[in-house]
Amino acid sequence: MESPPPGPVRSMLEVLRRIIQEVNAAPDLAQALTIIVQRVKQAMATDVCSVYLTDFVNQQHVLMASDGLNPEAIGAVRLGLNEGLIGVVCDRAEPLNLDNAPDHPRYRFIAETGEERYHAFLGVPIIHHRKALGVVVVRQRAQRKFDEGEVTLLVTIAAQLAGAIAHAEVSGGINGLQGEPRHGARPIEGLPGAPGVAVGTAVVIYPPTDLDAIPNRKASDVEAEVAAFAGAVAKVYSDIEALAARLAETLPAEDLALFDAYLQMLQGESLVGKTVARIRRGNWAPAALRDTIAEHTRAFEAMGDAYLSERASDVRDLGLRLLVYLQTDTRGQQHYPENTIIVGEEIAASMLAEVPLGRLAGVISVRGSSSSHVAILARAMGVPAVMGIADLSVARVDGREVVVDGYRGRVYVQPTQVVRTEYLRIAQEERELSAGLAELRDVLAVTLDGFHMPLYANTGLISDITSTLNSGAEGIGLYRTEFPFMMRERFPGEEEQRLIYRQVLEAFAPRPVTLRTLDIGGDKSLPYFPIEEDNPFLGWRGIRITLDHPEIFLVQLRAMLRASRGLNNLHLLLPMVSTLAEVDDSLILIKRAHAELLETGEDIVMPKIGVMIEVPSAVYQSGAIAARVDFLSVGSNDLTQYLLAVDRNNARVAGLYNALHPAVLCALLQVVESAHRNNKPVSVCGEMAGDPAAALLLLGMGMDSLSMSAASLPRIKWVIRKFSRAQARSVLDEVLKMEDSAAIRRHLNTALEQAGLAGLVRSD
Repeated sequence: MESPPPGPVRSMLEVLRRIIQEVNAAPDLAQALTIIVQRVKQAMATDVCSVYLTDFVNQQHVLMASDGLNPEAIGAVRLGLNEGLIGVVCDRAEPLNLDNAPDHPRYRFIAETGEERYHAFLGVPIIHHRKALGVVVVRQRAQRKFDEGEVTLLVTIAAQLAGAIAHAEVSGGINGLQGEPRHGARPIEGLPGAPGVAVGTAVVIYPPTDLDAIPNRKASDVEAEVAAFAGAVAKVYSDIEALAARLAETLPAEDLALFDAYLQMLQGESLVGKTVARIRRGNWAPAALRDTIAEHTRAFEAMGDAYLSERASDVRDLGLRLLVYLQTDTRGQQHYPENTIIVGEEIAASMLAEVPLGRLAGVISVRGSSSSHVAILARAMGVPAVMGIADLSVARVDGREVVVDGYRGRVYVQPTQVVRTEYLRIAQEERELSAGLAELRDVLAVTLDGFHMPLYANTGLISDITSTLNSGAEGIGLYRTEFPFMMRERFPGEEEQRLIYRQVLEAFAPRPVTLRTLDIGGDKSLPYFPIEEDNPFLGWRGIRITLDHPEIFLVQLRAMLRASRGLNNLHLLLPMVSTLAEVDDSLILIKRAHAELLETGEDIVMPKIGVMIEVPSAVYQSGAIAARVDFLSVGSNDLTQYLLAVDRNNARVAGLYNALHPAVLCALLQVVESAHRNNKPVSVCGEMAGDPAAALLLLGMGMDSLSMSAASLPRIKWVIRKFSRAQARSVLDEVLKMEDSAAIRRHLNTALEQAGLAGLVRSD
């Protein structure tokens, strides 16, 4: 097949580039639509170009812009959703190319547009997230079919226009262009960040300044610049201490640890020392700070474990706080009304702490995911959050009433009275439910037929210990050992690691503590161990790195083993295993570390060893893996991501991420059967274990334990205590016949409701 001539292609691309540049520079949607119709008409040499947008509230297609039709028809011409050729294009969600439009049986003549002169018709749908938002149309007097190049150009322009239309729906949409308020009955879709619902007033958080805009400037007085920076550090340190003290009575220790991390950065050489060094090399303090923050941010953004990579926003937030004091001695006072919903392009964890106690009702962030640091903090505070809400026009919601639905990942701007009343009712039910579940803290998760399902907590900070002990967790199902490595500027030594692990093991003894070996690499590199790859999710990470660097692996193994001396509650967990050779090689090193310690006189019991099942290859070899180790632990977050080929942190495809997908359930069932065939226990850790509906299926599958965030424990305990294993298995058998994730969710919600757990059904 011959390639098309290069000249026309380059011409089309150049036309498209110019149009998109002008549209992106337009101050509002109305101007953008005007540019579209003018430039497309000119580029395609047509007689008319028009844009119709869909008014979903009034169920109409509205003529919003036109170059060629009667100007008085703009905003006045409205067609029913199934009416005319515009309705045909939207119904079919594909282009309609006619040489003589009046001959089409669905054609509707509208005299006020002056369209009787035009015959040729090309309409292309404007589609965003599978929904037709409108139609862009070109018309010509002559009777002719538009050629393929013209069709593809218009399709491309419509695809580019779709994002702008979606943003306009939030900030006014069709009615907003006509000066009317938006009817708040339809939600804006994002990603669930923290469960719960809230109704409140939006307070948009703007960065106090822009680090990236700071120019380089020679320091006229180096010592004065150093002193100014030191003063800023002291003031920010005082601010952070005050914030931490104010929240000490309401936040668990693991969340207060964020402020400890801030204080450590303000004391360490990595931030302060490097900035001072840059000043002494001649740059003024703001630019020196800019470069240091940029260096740290790049390092954290390279980390793919979403919980860790979100630290980049925290570092930026700290840098902005320092910059404020460098630039001014006074800080503007932000007003926070009752039931404040903070909104921003990217919310940093410290912004939550700025809101006076009792006033923070919800969080909305354009960027981020359920694994964002701020989302995790919001969950700990019991504040609903919606993340990754890319279609939100932040600047236009300040001061408006909004509804935050953290279960579904939805936001309503200026909700209708019906929507508002319903969410206020749900919020009251939530408060009553939380009060009731607190009574379950000290009871075990035992099914109606007497089966005890141990519930463990996932954690990663020493400061988590107290709150996790108070949560009713029966141990630690996953302790992320990356944090000691993250908090330093070098690999921590064996004794440093031993002291950390010992604190965790002692606190929970004799209850089990599962320490996961170092899980870094590719998209989760350490600042002092950078790794750059084109596809980090499929790159050098997890067990691959530690096996390639036995000098790092053996130090950590010896530290873990020595920390368990006399306690014997250590379980070792190997991450991101994809081959049997990795298991075999890891076992050799573990046994070697144990033997070395025995030779030195250390009396240490060999711990139980497990493997994380996180990739499809491990699922298919789970039987052989189980035969080699003592237990299996399914990492549900990564396994779902890899099975479905969906980056759960990418807002464009995160809607496809669903742990209740039939393929995920089949994979989990295969892992359970393989483990039990080898008489080995298997657990699930991650968000799936903390989902009440999914937990019911995991019970039915025969999972031996579940591990989740401490905040999820009471709800899952309630589910386990309301079912027998036979009932759960019956629900599972019914679900396995289904082929659709949504149908599975509905069925599970029905089962929960029938068991008296309607209060947990908020996620469909």
